[in-house]
Amino acid sequence: MSIIGGGLAGSEAALQLAAQGIPVTLYEMRPVHQTDVHKTGYLAELVCSNSLKSTKPETAAGMQKRELELLGSKLFAEALKAQVPAGGALAVDRDAFARAVTSLVENDPLIDLRHEEVCSIEEVSETSLAIVLATGPLTSDALAESLMRYVGGTSLAFYDAAAPIVMADSLDRDILFRQSRYEDAVGSDGSAQGDYLNAPFTKDEYERFIDELLAAERVIKRDFESKDLFQACQPIEEIARAGRDAPRFGPLKPVGLTDPRTGKRPWAALQLRAEDAIGACYNLVGFQTNLKFSEQKRVFSLIPGLENAEFARFGVMHRNTFIDAPRVLDSCLRVRTPEADELGVPLFVAGQLGGTEGYCEAIRSGLHVALSVTALIRDIPLPVPPPTTAFGSLLAYATDPGTEEYQPMHVNFGVLPPLDKPPRNKRDRYAAYAARGEEALLGYCAELASCGLLGHAPDAAHAHLGA
Repeated sequence: MSIIGGGLAGSEAALQLAAQGIPVTLYEMRPVHQTDVHKTGYLAELVCSNSLKSTKPETAAGMQKRELELLGSKLFAEALKAQVPAGGALAVDRDAFARAVTSLVENDPLIDLRHEEVCSIEEVSETSLAIVLATGPLTSDALAESLMRYVGGTSLAFYDAAAPIVMADSLDRDILFRQSRYEDAVGSDGSAQGDYLNAPFTKDEYERFIDELLAAERVIKRDFESKDLFQACQPIEEIARAGRDAPRFGPLKPVGLTDPRTGKRPWAALQLRAEDAIGACYNLVGFQTNLKFSEQKRVFSLIPGLENAEFARFGVMHRNTFIDAPRVLDSCLRVRTPEADELGVPLFVAGQLGGTEGYCEAIRSGLHVALSVTALIRDIPLPVPPPTTAFGSLLAYATDPGTEEYQPMHVNFGVLPPLDKPPRNKRDRYAAYAARGEEALLGYCAELASCGLLGHAPDAAHAHLGA
């Protein structure tokens, strides 16, 4: 059994298959061959944000985490251990998380970890019961060319970006204030509250910043069409290009914040989230960028409190590759084309290469592929996640041949089937989605348990995440 790619999806799949008693060879080319955005040789390295999104049960992201919890995700358990403060979101110390996952894989007797590059699927096909391709959106050119032979020659791509990280001791704490949205900035004991640092803009400071942001030199020197950019990670300069006030209603929205120096809401505000447990570095939330490094230093130093900021990592933009999943993948995430059938060994795709965009989505797809492979080896039918669950809805979208102009997608309420009688209030409506999904999820887990693919069947008495 071969897995190519040791990111989130590949690592989860390897650990899940090993837990089922299935030996795995896991190939990861780093650190022998690095990508433009990875910094270490660890498995499951997070290259963009360190946030795994909301933990609130009445959100699509929270529903996804509930699935990972009940299905026994190995990586989700490590993410909880590596958690750093981030309000209602699950953010992790990315180095601690990647080290922990790497250690789990290295110490599992059923996983043979090989740090070497696989340049073609044929290299491992003759020695594998099945192949899982989990190389992510930064798949090497050689392997991508090999894959194209088995997916009908179709491939798609979009541009993704990562935000800068700054050193905590270079920030001006006389200007920045600690507060999470809609929470008091100062507690009853006079201490600072909240999980985020906030950089408040006056109107004049904001206008000057936007002027320089729009005039700054970019790495990729062209204007992007919306189809080229993954919408959840648009560069801050592209957001501003859509309208000068667009950042104030997006990453720089000041809603729910109070500047303790003025007692008022700022005109705009940048939030900074801790990168590690000790708060040595901070991520500029929502500040993915395509600016040259020198321009990032110049323009982002105009942000109040960041005048002397030292950058631990500049933001980067890169081309991501994904396959046209609705045309080539089935509900097991197996490639079903005449070319793949001729390969002689089942070929699966997990993670962002298949267009399931997002950290938890990648983990969940790796878990799903592990279930698929286990069911195939044991010759038992695999229950399909109901479309009313978070991942089930994403899977239905990603494998529906009727899906047109396929683009990478996070879990979201927009791809869930509509409610029969949706409440008019948005909060109640989201809670109804979550309640319906919980019922379907418990039934799905029971099905998995009945066919031996899950150790136990969770019931409604299982505590929710964060309860």
